[in-house]
Amino acid sequence: MIIKEILSVLEEMAPLAYAEDFDNVGLLVGDQNLEATGVLVCHDALENVIDEAIAKKCNLVVCFHPILFSGLKKITGKNYVERSIIKAIKNDIAIYAVHTALDNHQNGVNKIFCDALGLTNTKILIPKSNFIRKLITYTVPENADKVRNALFGAGAGTIGNYDSCSFNSEGFFTFKGNENSNPVIGEKGKLHTGNEIKIEVVFEKHLENKIIKALFNSHIYEEVAYEIYDLQNKNQNIGLGMIGDLNVPMKEKEFLNFVKDKMLADGIRHSAFLDKPIKKVAVLGGSGSFAIKNAIQAGADVFLTADLKYHQFYEAENQLLLADIGHFESERYTKNYIVDFLRKKILNFAIVLSEENTNPVKYL
Repeated sequence: MIIKEILSVLEEMAPLAYAEDFDNVGLLVGDQNLEATGVLVCHDALENVIDEAIAKKCNLVVCFHPILFSGLKKITGKNYVERSIIKAIKNDIAIYAVHTALDNHQNGVNKIFCDALGLTNTKILIPKSNFIRKLITYTVPENADKVRNALFGAGAGTIGNYDSCSFNSEGFFTFKGNENSNPVIGEKGKLHTGNEIKIEVVFEKHLENKIIKALFNSHIYEEVAYEIYDLQNKNQNIGLGMIGDLNVPMKEKEFLNFVKDKMLADGIRHSAFLDKPIKKVAVLGGSGSFAIKNAIQAGADVFLTADLKYHQFYEAENQLLLADIGHFESERYTKNYIVDFLRKKILNFAIVLSEENTNPVKYL
């Protein structure tokens, strides 16, 4: 197995198109055409993790956080990022990051967070915008099934829990081919009319090239007529954060102790208690202060996230409980999820969970 084959499985788990624009995901270091010797999955690809990969004969490190986030102008080993990169390159180790590609996935970081707390009825807190497009095309009735099925096979026509979704309407067409045309129906130089089916399907924008290829391969026309539009609709199955319900409501202090136990947190910073039960819980793994208003609007009783600053606790506005459980702690089970996913997809191959704790924050 070459590294590139493993990367395709990782993209299946967390499509890179799901990542935020500011992020740096995918293959960061290394040659994807090398033969893979093993995969080490970690939270942060620090120098000690690269040492672990060397010791365990793994030449692909899959990390959650990208070790390369902003541009490097020099690689001299003067800081932890440069030292990690130098060691990886010297030892032919590739580094691949998933970060917000997995944050935005409906089964990713925040679903893992919710599952650890036993939340039910979960849904995305901030659905992703500017991600859905619509394809409209036209063909004769005898070609319609072939075109539709090809589009469905390429990923078009999926809406929430439903697939193979399309809207079809009947009409009639007219055309007249010039002397250079080679029409499948009718004759060039003559006006032709006939019945036609209009097919409409939605799709996630990163699938566009695949869908256009499927359209052209399945269509019988010499010139395929089609239109693509950006939609304002939000994708309810992709986005940041998640909200769900506790099966049994808890008192605030009881709930925070429950979270502390489940997420193995050494401490939780929180806003003032409101003396009301916790039932609806919003979560956002990592730095989530930007989503406080979203949690309030969604009717959450508590918002669990990390990296809250002093003044941001005021933003609770006595409408919900804000709790900072720690950045690493809020994402701690992510690497376990990645390992489990890869082991199910790639059998009889070394998929190793890193034993290194890369949490830089310590507590007395």
